[in-house]
Amino acid sequence: MLQPEDAKYLKRKIKSGSIDVHPTEKALIVNYELEAIILSDQGQPMVGDRKECQKIIRLHHLNENTDIEALAREVIKRCNLIHEGSIGEIEQLLYYLQKRKDSGVSSNRRKPAPNELQDPGIDSAEIDEISNLNDVEEYMSLLYEEIPEKIKSTALILQLARNPDNLEELIQNEPLLNSLSRVLREDWKQNTDLATNVIYIFFCFSSFREFHPIISHFKIGALTMQVVEYELVKYRQWRDELQKKKKKNADEFEKSKVKFEKLVRKQEQLLRVSFYMLLNIAEDVNVEIKMRNKQIITMLVGTLDRDNSELLILVISFLKKLSMYRENKDDMVRLNIVDKMARLFTMRNEDLLNITLRLLLNLSFEPKLRIRMVQQGFIQKLVPLLDKEQQRYYALCLLYHMSMEDKCKPLFAKSGAIPVLMKQLLTSGDDKIELELIGLCINIVLDETCATLICGKGGLKTLMRKAMKKRNPFMMKMIRNIATHDKLKANFVDYVPDLADAILRVDDNEDFVLECIGLLASVAEKDLDWALLFNEYGLTAWLQQQLSKESETADDLLLECIMLVGTACTDAPCAAAIANEGFVQLLLEILNAKQEDDEILLQTIYVFYQMVLHETTRQMILQQTQVPAYLIDLINDKNVEVKKLCDQTLAIVGETDPKWAKKIVQERFKWHNSQWLDMIKAHPDNDMINGEFDEDGALHFQDANVWDQSDAFAADMEYGFDEMDPSMASEYPG
Repeated sequence: MLQPEDAKYLKRKIKSGSIDVHPTEKALIVNYELEAIILSDQGQPMVGDRKECQKIIRLHHLNENTDIEALAREVIKRCNLIHEGSIGEIEQLLYYLQKRKDSGVSSNRRKPAPNELQDPGIDSAEIDEISNLNDVEEYMSLLYEEIPEKIKSTALILQLARNPDNLEELIQNEPLLNSLSRVLREDWKQNTDLATNVIYIFFCFSSFREFHPIISHFKIGALTMQVVEYELVKYRQWRDELQKKKKKNADEFEKSKVKFEKLVRKQEQLLRVSFYMLLNIAEDVNVEIKMRNKQIITMLVGTLDRDNSELLILVISFLKKLSMYRENKDDMVRLNIVDKMARLFTMRNEDLLNITLRLLLNLSFEPKLRIRMVQQGFIQKLVPLLDKEQQRYYALCLLYHMSMEDKCKPLFAKSGAIPVLMKQLLTSGDDKIELELIGLCINIVLDETCATLICGKGGLKTLMRKAMKKRNPFMMKMIRNIATHDKLKANFVDYVPDLADAILRVDDNEDFVLECIGLLASVAEKDLDWALLFNEYGLTAWLQQQLSKESETADDLLLECIMLVGTACTDAPCAAAIANEGFVQLLLEILNAKQEDDEILLQTIYVFYQMVLHETTRQMILQQTQVPAYLIDLINDKNVEVKKLCDQTLAIVGETDPKWAKKIVQERFKWHNSQWLDMIKAHPDNDMINGEFDEDGALHFQDANVWDQSDAFAADMEYGFDEMDPSMASEYPG
């Protein structure tokens, strides 16, 4: 019988197997069988073993322009496991890889969001040796050697981890995970490649949700954040040292710059895989909260000054995820994130620009950040993107949010946005106009300069024609906002007949009719003959029907109708005709029914104000209606604008009718007296109010502040009937 000591020779035999494409990477997998036999001196076999092996040939430079035949010859030349007769098969596999689109490898794998990065694709860990799953124990033993051996070991394990088919077996090897976490914890400062390899291995695990608890168990997330924080501090130190050398010695600076750039490239590989792993495990909200407490936002924002597009895409993606929560937005405000993102528009990377716009859109819901974006010139940066299909939607949304701020609206006139917006608005499809586009236009025309630019060169005429043709309520809303500017009101006189006709004839689009009424009510031109318009188009009867109780008109339409009546009453003949048709009684009924609606209340009072301005309608109001009594009841309304308009209207009434003037003064006295009595009752012990009578019987208060504590007998006791402030006409336009 042969003994072990008789073994003298080792015979190895390799048998080639099948060749296939890698499921996820641009690589070929060469399968082969390795047979090892130990022979004795006599050549007799003592021990034998067979092992199935694989060799992965990665093809990093394979693209649509690659010469497949030349590449096939190069593969066969470099790999002695492939026979020359297999060149046809190799060409077919390479052609398949060239045409294949990237796809997911497992249904269990976490699906990335749009614009999110896939595999980081870092090559720093690649070595010439091909790893094998059967040799994991050997790789583990190297983790207890010096740094070079540890780098080699982690690189080989990383090769295995990058194949999703191996992850299940690797994750079950707890001694391996313990060793990897120990190396990361103890040696990450000593070598960047080593730290990159270990974190990359755990990144491969983090791509699957079911492995996240394992990563959490070994506290890899916390360790990774320590690594990132340290690297960011180190980068700032490198940069400061480089700046010092720049000032001292130009030659030394150039040498140091080359070294600096090399170090930064390696560091950015480490940062990229670290942030990606953290982003994956941040799917758990509790983990995300822990990261926030450890200043992840500060780290991410601190990385925005880099020039590596792939790293920036990842950082922006992470920040976009975090920006969903207000607390995180507050941190971003504190760190001036908008200022640091302005430079990203100049980097000419489509993917980076797309994800940047999405983050900015999330941030633009915060008013402070919107204003800061405008201050950083983002309007000028976004306008050119309106012509680019990929970025157009997000650019429109951002510009819409910025247009919500009144102080930002004038800047649109200077940015060159008006011609672009008008072109897109007027050339938009017949079916539907984008809400973001028309919403932006509705906002910016509230600025007079923007509105003037839009009206120029026949713009208003084209807008009116398209709005009327398509009966689009949003376009009519935009035109109505243009009409709020006094200098532009005259432009709408020619369209008054069209508006009146649309109000009466369009019965299947209430929103459009509502905006037409509002626009007609805004055209308060002195030369406009409202009486003739109402008679010719029958608006009196239509409005009478809308204001009656039986119609049960919706509040928004009812408000617009009252505003139109108020504008029409600026014309004395029209006011008289409206009063004679029983509108006053209808309005009083509305006043009773809608007392809680301050806007309807205010516009109804404005109609009465216009009527008392004219002699003919004033006498009818005072002698035949109870309008003054209703107004007296409202002079102490909680709404400041209602109270102010009542005062102005009653001032005119008091000046022209002594009887009503006396009632107004009495009512004011009653109200002030009740306020005084309520104050006295609130302090029955007279702790606040101490007084004494003088020899003439006059009461003097020791506490002079008593008058400050009550407005009981203020100047209002001497009621004066001043004329209405001229600005009231524009304040309550009807």
